[in-house]
Amino acid sequence: MSDCNDSAAEPTPEELADTLRLVMVPGVGPRIRQTLLEKFGSSQAVLAAAPDALREVPGVGPKLSLAIAAADQIDVERELALCNEHGIDMLIESRDQYPRMLREIHDPPGVLFVRGTLKPEDALAIGIVGTRHASQYGLRQAERLAGSLARAGLTIVSGLARGIDAAAHRGALAAGGRTLAVLASGVLNIYPPEHEKLAGEVVAAGAVLSESPPLIEPLSGMFPQRNRLISGLSLGVIIVEAAERSGALITARHAMEQGREVFAVPGRVDSRTARGCHRLLRDGARLVESADDVLEELGPLVEAAPRDDGPAVHHPAELKLNELEQKVLSVIGTDSTSIDRIVAQSGLPVSRVLSAISVLEMRRLVRRLSGTTVARM
Repeated sequence: MSDCNDSAAEPTPEELADTLRLVMVPGVGPRIRQTLLEKFGSSQAVLAAAPDALREVPGVGPKLSLAIAAADQIDVERELALCNEHGIDMLIESRDQYPRMLREIHDPPGVLFVRGTLKPEDALAIGIVGTRHASQYGLRQAERLAGSLARAGLTIVSGLARGIDAAAHRGALAAGGRTLAVLASGVLNIYPPEHEKLAGEVVAAGAVLSESPPLIEPLSGMFPQRNRLISGLSLGVIIVEAAERSGALITARHAMEQGREVFAVPGRVDSRTARGCHRLLRDGARLVESADDVLEELGPLVEAAPRDDGPAVHHPAELKLNELEQKVLSVIGTDSTSIDRIVAQSGLPVSRVLSAISVLEMRRLVRRLSGTTVARM
């Protein structure tokens, strides 16, 4: 677990305090915060601005301008101490660990509170969301898809809610993959409370995160706002089951606005929780029957994703390979490649080449053409 003081680009204590103080002003949501920063340049400059200057910003009226001017009364030291006490990382946009995908959306959170660890490979993520009132069919599909995509190297992002969200997290965990849970409450105030144990498992295999301070209650208005982070962290989102007024459709809308892919799993035509998915499919969402449907659509996005080190990645499963498996894969072409050629070019014993090929097959990176030849998928 990371702590609040671990960063290659550590902000100054003043910068962190000012960023947190601005975020904690009642009425300053993500969009108003962005507008304020565009005008004044920094949180410190916003907090130092006169009320008259603040009122020139769209969305900032007399009441909010006075609240911002009085922000020095907000006790941010309590939140900083709580963060340190519980090993919660606080990420602001100047920190290296702040998710690159969130920097791309038009209303990124000013602060991310993180229990667990975010990793660079989490940039290759897929959101899986749906109704809290899921059918057994929906729960099976969410768990199956999450497991398959996690084994392929994708991080599974969801909201820790009852129903589809919980099934998605459990599917990723059962597959030994990474998963991120985005909360509408604070990261020390797990909602629903019966998912406290599941949250602990997610922390161990990824992270639980929120833009709200650690002890904040889950207010109803925070759930739609939270949903933009699920889609923002992901290359695309899969809606498994959703009624016509489901919050999952809000996530799908955010995904479309953010330029993310939208996928939907079809359901029974007489099922209320299938209507939202079928509406998405009529509107152009990609139909999903298996993980292959998702991987095929995301392939170009994965290949285009910037990487700071190592060779280009053409499939998310490549991130899960060890050095030996990467070496074997590098020798295999899209045309027929013989086992003898792989042995000769890799310099590895036949037994280790065959073992590596079995792993590559399981991860759907190569396919056998015959008993002695393989090719990249």
